[in-house]
Amino acid sequence: MTGAKRATVKARRPDGARAATPKKKAKRPVKKATRPKSSNLRFSLREKTAPIVPPQAISGQALMLVVAIMSFLACLTVGFVAIVNDAANDWTNDLVREVTVQIRPADGVNMLLEIDRTLALVREFPGVGDARALSDEETKGLLQPWLGEGLELEELPIPRLVLVEISDPELLDLPAMKNQIEQDIRAASVDDHRVWNRQLSAMANTAVLAGFGILVLVLFSMVLSVIFATQAAMSGNKDVVEVLHFVGAEIGFIASEFQRHFLWLGLKGGIFGGMMAALSFLIIGFFGGGDISSVSGNQVQALFGSAQVSAIGYLGIVAVVVLVAVLTALTSRLAVHRHLGNMD
Repeated sequence: MTGAKRATVKARRPDGARAATPKKKAKRPVKKATRPKSSNLRFSLREKTAPIVPPQAISGQALMLVVAIMSFLACLTVGFVAIVNDAANDWTNDLVREVTVQIRPADGVNMLLEIDRTLALVREFPGVGDARALSDEETKGLLQPWLGEGLELEELPIPRLVLVEISDPELLDLPAMKNQIEQDIRAASVDDHRVWNRQLSAMANTAVLAGFGILVLVLFSMVLSVIFATQAAMSGNKDVVEVLHFVGAEIGFIASEFQRHFLWLGLKGGIFGGMMAALSFLIIGFFGGGDISSVSGNQVQALFGSAQVSAIGYLGIVAVVVLVAVLTALTSRLAVHRHLGNMD
């Protein structure tokens, strides 16, 4: 081509289509770099850290055995105190609702006639439920443990007894009835069991106080054992405790680790000791509830009943178990605080 102008020729394909212009390459989206989530990594080590005090240490097993023995003794004490207290309450209730009239043999006294007059007299007082005289067989049964069998009451100067059951103690005028019987009935005396009631109450109170004293001594011995065990555990892990303390670990954190360890030991030992004590009382109640042929066995059963622990006694055993666990944990915590305070 000629001329100053320059012509552009658009190249065409043979089929007349316009030649395709090359396309620009699409840019790939650039992903922003994201940091890995650190919530799961932060600190997965915290879930796998070992406790300061090894749970299977020999000293820990020995302490659990000591706590179990102490708990067993403490629960036995609580159970026996409950038995004595229940028996004393039963005795007191029976004595308050019963009066005994004793007619002694004397010259010119018709025992049968005086017994009938006594029964008629006491039934006139308001508040008296019933009155009856002990039969010959019942009297022989009372004397048999001391005088043997084959007694002849007519040949022995044995007083006869009249039992007066009181239906309403507040309604009965006991002093007036006592004076009336002693004036109208020859050789008669009235026993209202006040002396026995005071003695039984004093004995029951003494037994309860002695039981609580024994309980305090047992728990105090257990506390001393826990203190020694805590000091032994801290001595065995002295390096770990000192490193944690000097790098800034709070005293409460270290103390809580020991407290958790000893709480678990005290709870296991207390439960084991309490279960053994409850099982012992169940066995005693099962075998002690039957008929006892010996005289001493009859007297023991008459004194303490069937030796069965009431529901209050079993609640006391549960309370002792909880108290043992709490005392074990608190004692270890206080011992750790004192030890770390001395390190400062």
